[in-house]
Amino acid sequence: MHAFQQAQTQRPAPRPEQGAFQRVPINMQGRLMLANYEEYECLVIDMSPGDMYVTCQGRPRSGERVIAYIDHLGRVEGYVLAVDARGFTMSITATERKREKLAAQLTWLANKHELGLPEDRRHDRLTPRETKTEITLEDGTKYLCRIMDLSLSGAAVDVEVRPAIGTAVRLGNMRGRVVRHFVEGVAIEFLSVQSRETLREFL
Repeated sequence: MHAFQQAQTQRPAPRPEQGAFQRVPINMQGRLMLANYEEYECLVIDMSPGDMYVTCQGRPRSGERVIAYIDHLGRVEGYVLAVDARGFTMSITATERKREKLAAQLTWLANKHELGLPEDRRHDRLTPRETKTEITLEDGTKYLCRIMDLSLSGAAVDVEVRPAIGTAVRLGNMRGRVVRHFVEGVAIEFLSVQSRETLREFL
Protein backbone atom coordinates (compact mmCIF):
# COMPACT_ATOMS: atom_id res chain seq x y z
CA MET A 1 0.00 0.00 0.00
CA HIS A 2 2.91 2.30 -0.75
CA ALA A 3 0.53 4.68 -2.54
CA PHE A 4 -0.92 5.69 0.82
CA GLN A 5 2.48 6.78 2.11
CA GLN A 6 2.14 9.98 0.17
CA ALA A 7 1.19 13.02 2.20
CA GLN A 8 -1.74 15.27 1.46
CA THR A 9 -2.52 15.47 -2.24
CA GLN A 10 -5.52 15.95 -4.45
CA ARG A 11 -4.13 14.40 -7.59
CA PRO A 12 -5.32 10.91 -8.53
CA ALA A 13 -3.03 7.93 -8.11
CA PRO A 14 -0.84 7.15 -11.14
CA ARG A 15 -2.56 3.77 -11.52
CA PRO A 16 -6.34 4.19 -11.09
CA GLU A 17 -6.76 0.55 -10.15
CA GLN A 18 -4.96 1.26 -6.89
CA GLY A 19 -7.61 3.85 -6.07
CA ALA A 20 -5.16 5.48 -3.65
CA PHE A 21 -6.89 8.86 -3.50
CA GLN A 22 -10.16 8.18 -5.25
CA ARG A 23 -12.93 9.51 -3.05
CA VAL A 24 -15.60 7.10 -1.86
CA PRO A 25 -19.18 8.30 -1.18
CA ILE A 26 -19.81 7.64 2.53
CA ASN A 27 -22.45 10.17 3.73
CA MET A 28 -21.51 9.79 7.39
CA GLN A 29 -22.49 12.07 10.26
CA GLY A 30 -19.89 13.61 12.51
CA ARG A 31 -18.83 16.66 14.51
CA LEU A 32 -16.50 19.34 13.24
CA MET A 33 -14.32 21.49 15.49
CA LEU A 34 -13.02 24.74 14.02
CA ALA A 35 -9.77 26.43 14.97
CA ASN A 36 -11.65 28.62 17.49
CA TYR A 37 -12.96 25.40 19.19
CA GLU A 38 -16.55 25.93 18.06
CA GLU A 39 -18.22 22.61 17.23
CA TYR A 40 -20.89 21.86 14.62
CA GLU A 41 -22.64 18.78 13.35
CA CYS A 42 -21.38 17.86 9.91
CA LEU A 43 -21.86 15.35 7.12
CA VAL A 44 -18.93 13.83 5.24
CA ILE A 45 -20.14 13.40 1.64
CA ASP A 46 -17.14 11.62 0.20
CA MET A 47 -13.65 10.75 1.35
CA SER A 48 -10.28 9.37 0.29
CA PRO A 49 -7.22 8.57 2.44
CA GLY A 50 -5.90 12.01 1.47
CA ASP A 51 -8.88 14.36 1.61
CA MET A 52 -12.64 14.61 2.08
CA TYR A 53 -15.61 16.82 1.25
CA VAL A 54 -17.76 18.04 4.16
CA THR A 55 -21.02 19.94 4.49
CA CYS A 56 -21.53 21.85 7.73
CA GLN A 57 -23.27 24.90 9.16
CA GLY A 58 -19.98 26.09 10.54
CA ARG A 59 -17.93 27.60 7.72
CA PRO A 60 -14.15 27.40 8.14
CA ARG A 61 -11.75 29.61 6.22
CA SER A 62 -9.46 28.31 3.51
CA GLY A 63 -6.23 27.15 5.14
CA GLU A 64 -7.83 26.77 8.58
CA ARG A 65 -6.90 23.70 10.65
CA VAL A 66 -10.00 21.67 11.55
CA ILE A 67 -10.74 18.41 13.34
CA ALA A 68 -13.63 16.07 12.51
CA TYR A 69 -14.99 13.19 14.58
CA ILE A 70 -16.70 10.89 12.09
CA ASP A 71 -19.08 8.07 13.02
CA HIS A 72 -17.35 4.66 12.65
CA LEU A 73 -14.13 6.26 11.41
CA GLY A 74 -13.00 8.30 14.39
CA ARG A 75 -10.89 11.44 14.60
CA VAL A 76 -9.58 13.04 11.41
CA GLU A 77 -7.69 16.32 11.23
CA GLY A 78 -6.35 18.44 8.44
CA TYR A 79 -6.51 21.79 6.69
CA VAL A 80 -9.25 23.38 4.60
CA LEU A 81 -8.22 23.26 0.94
CA ALA A 82 -11.24 24.88 -0.75
CA VAL A 83 -14.61 26.32 0.28
CA ASP A 84 -17.73 26.52 -1.89
CA ALA A 85 -21.38 27.42 -1.38
CA ARG A 86 -22.28 23.93 -0.18
CA GLY A 87 -19.33 22.88 1.93
CA PHE A 88 -15.57 22.49 1.84
CA THR A 89 -12.73 20.14 0.99
CA MET A 90 -10.15 19.38 3.67
CA SER A 91 -6.87 17.53 3.57
CA ILE A 92 -6.28 14.59 5.93
CA THR A 93 -3.14 14.69 8.04
CA ALA A 94 -2.25 11.14 9.08
CA THR A 95 0.59 8.75 9.72
CA GLU A 96 1.29 6.02 7.20
CA ARG A 97 -0.38 3.46 9.48
CA LYS A 98 -3.45 5.62 10.03
CA ARG A 99 -3.74 6.31 6.30
CA GLU A 100 -3.56 2.59 5.49
CA LYS A 101 -6.21 1.82 8.11
CA LEU A 102 -8.43 4.55 6.69
CA ALA A 103 -7.91 3.18 3.18
CA ALA A 104 -9.02 -0.25 4.37
CA GLN A 105 -12.12 1.23 6.03
CA LEU A 106 -13.00 3.15 2.88
CA THR A 107 -12.52 0.01 0.77
CA TRP A 108 -15.03 -1.72 3.03
CA LEU A 109 -17.51 1.14 2.78
CA ALA A 110 -17.17 1.27 -1.01
CA ASN A 111 -17.96 -2.41 -1.34
CA LYS A 112 -20.22 -3.18 1.64
CA HIS A 113 -23.40 -3.17 -0.45
CA GLU A 114 -21.96 -6.07 -2.42
CA LEU A 115 -20.44 -8.01 0.47
CA GLY A 116 -23.59 -9.87 1.38
CA LEU A 117 -23.42 -8.50 4.93
CA PRO A 118 -26.47 -7.13 6.75
CA GLU A 119 -27.11 -3.42 6.42
CA ASP A 120 -29.02 -3.10 9.66
CA ARG A 121 -27.56 -2.21 13.04
CA ARG A 122 -27.87 -5.71 14.51
CA HIS A 123 -24.48 -6.55 13.09
CA ASP A 124 -22.41 -3.43 13.67
CA ARG A 125 -18.83 -3.55 12.56
CA LEU A 126 -16.34 -4.50 15.24
CA THR A 127 -12.81 -3.23 15.73
CA PRO A 128 -10.44 -6.19 15.80
CA ARG A 129 -7.54 -5.91 18.25
CA GLU A 130 -5.71 -8.80 16.60
CA THR A 131 -5.79 -8.45 12.82
CA LYS A 132 -3.33 -11.16 11.76
CA THR A 133 -4.77 -14.63 11.24
CA GLU A 134 -4.98 -17.24 8.50
CA ILE A 135 -7.48 -18.34 5.93
CA THR A 136 -7.82 -22.07 5.21
CA LEU A 137 -9.13 -23.48 1.94
CA GLU A 138 -11.09 -26.72 1.57
CA ASP A 139 -7.95 -28.65 0.64
CA GLY A 140 -6.27 -27.56 3.86
CA THR A 141 -4.00 -24.96 2.29
CA LYS A 142 -3.42 -22.05 4.67
CA TYR A 143 -2.57 -18.44 3.84
CA LEU A 144 -1.63 -15.66 6.21
CA CYS A 145 -4.06 -12.74 6.05
CA ARG A 146 -4.97 -9.51 7.79
CA ILE A 147 -8.50 -8.63 8.90
CA MET A 148 -9.46 -5.27 7.41
CA ASP A 149 -12.99 -5.19 8.79
CA LEU A 150 -15.09 -7.50 10.93
CA SER A 151 -18.72 -7.95 11.91
CA LEU A 152 -20.69 -10.78 13.51
CA SER A 153 -21.71 -11.95 10.05
CA GLY A 154 -18.57 -11.54 7.95
CA ALA A 155 -15.15 -10.06 7.38
CA ALA A 156 -13.01 -8.38 4.75
CA VAL A 157 -9.45 -9.68 4.66
CA ASP A 158 -6.22 -8.61 2.98
CA VAL A 159 -4.82 -11.82 1.46
CA GLU A 160 -2.67 -12.73 -1.54
CA VAL A 161 -5.00 -15.40 -2.93
CA ARG A 162 -8.39 -14.86 -4.58
CA PRO A 163 -10.49 -18.03 -4.10
CA ALA A 164 -13.47 -18.14 -6.46
CA ILE A 165 -16.67 -16.49 -5.24
CA GLY A 166 -18.70 -19.12 -3.40
CA THR A 167 -15.61 -21.03 -2.22
CA ALA A 168 -15.90 -22.45 1.30
CA VAL A 169 -13.13 -21.15 3.56
CA ARG A 170 -12.26 -20.97 7.22
CA LEU A 171 -11.11 -17.70 8.78
CA GLY A 172 -9.39 -18.68 11.99
CA ASN A 173 -11.97 -21.09 13.41
CA MET A 174 -14.96 -19.54 11.64
CA ARG A 175 -16.44 -21.19 8.57
CA GLY A 176 -17.72 -19.09 5.72
CA ARG A 177 -17.67 -18.50 1.98
CA VAL A 178 -16.10 -15.95 -0.32
CA VAL A 179 -18.69 -13.43 -1.51
CA ARG A 180 -16.59 -10.63 -3.03
CA HIS A 181 -13.16 -9.82 -4.49
CA PHE A 182 -11.61 -6.35 -4.15
CA VAL A 183 -8.17 -4.82 -4.63
CA GLU A 184 -6.60 -5.92 -1.34
CA GLY A 185 -8.30 -9.29 -0.90
CA VAL A 186 -11.68 -10.93 -0.36
CA ALA A 187 -14.86 -10.55 1.65
CA ILE A 188 -16.12 -13.55 3.57
CA GLU A 189 -19.66 -14.18 4.77
CA PHE A 190 -19.82 -16.50 7.79
CA LEU A 191 -22.12 -19.52 7.50
CA SER A 192 -23.89 -18.36 10.65
CA VAL A 193 -23.95 -15.16 12.66
CA GLN A 194 -21.14 -15.30 15.20
CA SER A 195 -21.20 -14.21 18.83
CA ARG A 196 -18.67 -11.87 20.37
CA GLU A 197 -17.47 -14.87 22.37
CA THR A 198 -16.65 -16.69 19.13
CA LEU A 199 -14.70 -13.67 17.94
CA ARG A 200 -12.85 -13.22 21.23
CA GLU A 201 -9.48 -14.22 19.71
CA PHE A 202 -9.66 -11.15 17.48
CA LEU A 203 -11.34 -8.74 19.89
